[in-house]
Amino acid sequence: MKPNIIFIVSDDLGYADLGCYGGRQAPFGAVSPHIDALAAGGLRFEEGYANSPVCSPTRFAMITMRYQYRLRGALEEPINSRSKGDPRLGLPPEIPTLPSRLREAGYATGLVGKWHLGYPPHFGPLRSGYDEFFGIMAGGVDYFTHCSSKGDHDLFIGEQEHREVGYLTDVFSRRAVDFVQRHAERARAGTPFFLSLHYTAPHWPWETRDDAHVAPEVAANLFHLHGGNVHSYRRMIHHMDEGIGWLVDALRQTGQLENTLIVFTSDNGGERFSDNWPLVGGKMDLTEGGIRVPWIAHWPKGIPAGGVTAQHCLTMDWSATMLELGGGSPHPDYPLDGVSLARVLADPADTFARPMHWRMNHRQQRAYRDGDWKYLKVDDHEYLFDIRSDARERANLAPRDPDRLAVMREAWLAWDETMPTIPDDASVSLGYGPKDMPQR
Repeated sequence: MKPNIIFIVSDDLGYADLGCYGGRQAPFGAVSPHIDALAAGGLRFEEGYANSPVCSPTRFAMITMRYQYRLRGALEEPINSRSKGDPRLGLPPEIPTLPSRLREAGYATGLVGKWHLGYPPHFGPLRSGYDEFFGIMAGGVDYFTHCSSKGDHDLFIGEQEHREVGYLTDVFSRRAVDFVQRHAERARAGTPFFLSLHYTAPHWPWETRDDAHVAPEVAANLFHLHGGNVHSYRRMIHHMDEGIGWLVDALRQTGQLENTLIVFTSDNGGERFSDNWPLVGGKMDLTEGGIRVPWIAHWPKGIPAGGVTAQHCLTMDWSATMLELGGGSPHPDYPLDGVSLARVLADPADTFARPMHWRMNHRQQRAYRDGDWKYLKVDDHEYLFDIRSDARERANLAPRDPDRLAVMREAWLAWDETMPTIPDDASVSLGYGPKDMPQR
């Protein structure tokens, strides 16, 4: 019997924010007990990565199972409100997606939470394989007003604007529980479901459930430089964790937990209040802190409990894995770049080589990891790191091993040649990259 699949994606979560990744206790206690329990009952990846250090490009890769650089919309780093009405800047409905291919394989599909892949009328979740959508179209909104940084109200059911009172993380969690409960009977009868649960937590603005009595302040820009603190940030993670606990309870109460694959991750590395230890850097960086993220898989029927693996992987690999486990197949005209991890889920010791490539700021940052080694270029500075022994990327071995540097540089360039040309009008990110990297 095919498993139900729930893909939980947090937003800007740091590598070490969770207890199961070494995160510290908060004054109120454990920050992520329910997520930690999923890890204890399943498989935790120690060296898993996001496709990008910024949100919407990762989401393009996640849904298409291909490198995001293949699509014009993903060359915006990230998509922002200027894309509204632009028929180029989003996920074209004709592109095959994970939900569309799973739907063809007999799944009911739904997205609760953040879309961030372009705006109607040209783009939207219902146009790209989801039967249901409840959530936001933009990259981030206020947790109480549900308005974007431009002041536009941004909460939808399908493509119809919807107004609802509540703290957004809780609103998403309850909608996810409702989805699971409504689909329980159909799932037991042989129609499994695929649920994407894409939280905005702990993305800015840094507001907790307890801030409802405070007049909400919509962040004026992506950085929200004047707001937030580490205590609010960790409480936001805890609110998300509580909601995941509600979801697991709903699966248990409806008899679906045993045959439901739950995957948890982040869309990119952490922001200013996150804990990325021992990694350096964060969101928008191709240093480890910007791209290495938590990956947890829980599936009692298919994954042994208590596993840990060093298998390398990218976001699109997990989507390819879900497609395989759901009995779906890639579209013949759109071969996957993602590689299935199904064999590793069944046996964490059954690992394989997985070379991985990134670029950011339209090649101003470049990265390539192959085995223990990582090539990194930031502006005109090149680095070579043995990541297994130097996860903090402090010892630049490029001067000591120029031959290896040259081989890895050429491998990255050869891969880049297989990607489409970057158009001149594609915008770059807001521009903060690795500032504390040693220079050669």
